[in-house]
Amino acid sequence: MNRSDILALYDAEMRADAPAEPGVRIERTSGIVCAVGRFNCILYSDLGRADADAAIAEQAAHFAALGSEVEWKVYGHDLPSDLGRRLGAAGFAADEPETLMVFDLAKELMAGPLPPDVEVKQIVDAQGLADLIAVNAAIWNHGSAARYEAYSQRLLDPTLALYVAYAGGGPVAAARLELPRSRSFAGLWGGCTLPAHRRRGIFRAIVAVRARDARARGFRYLNVDAAETSRPILERLGFAALTGVTGWKLKAAKR
Repeated sequence: MNRSDILALYDAEMRADAPAEPGVRIERTSGIVCAVGRFNCILYSDLGRADADAAIAEQAAHFAALGSEVEWKVYGHDLPSDLGRRLGAAGFAADEPETLMVFDLAKELMAGPLPPDVEVKQIVDAQGLADLIAVNAAIWNHGSAARYEAYSQRLLDPTLALYVAYAGGGPVAAARLELPRSRSFAGLWGGCTLPAHRRRGIFRAIVAVRARDARARGFRYLNVDAAETSRPILERLGFAALTGVTGWKLKAAKR
């Protein structure tokens, strides 16, 4: 498959027919596919120039009435071509742009050797989860009780795998792998390394472990929304860029 075909498959499987996950349901209304629940995110839209502004206003009003934040993910090929501008005019604010990248698991991912003092583990217990949350909290301030609770309920969920890298017995990096049922794509999310342990190949090693596990589960591709800092590393590992992606967020209305 060429990149256009893979992108079309991604749109069909992961956006237009988005898989649900615990705590999140998928709602489809008027050409829009939205994840609702533990987080709110518009994953896919099929809008024309004539109806785009009305659809944006409808979604903004809906989540404002709920008092909830919502993110609208805009991909580089989405229509209308000025969808981002229209969202900005409606009060949405853009996050840093990222790149949707994929890796074909029919190939081998060459990550290089892991430092001898580093071990990557898939975590399956409360202590491992605490280590993952600690790494997240140190880097992104994602160490909330809500996040701990969400992951603790999924430790034995076959559609999720969580990983921690340890150096000298302490947690230094973390990541997760989403493994949706009946899909071609396994998703890489949350990869992060403590600053003192960067440039040692740990990020590459956690990508390689997740690639191995996704391949063993029968997935064909890995997908990742890559920040500009990680895109060059992923390209060297063999990932291909498909399109740009930007999250546009509308904050919850104050009451």
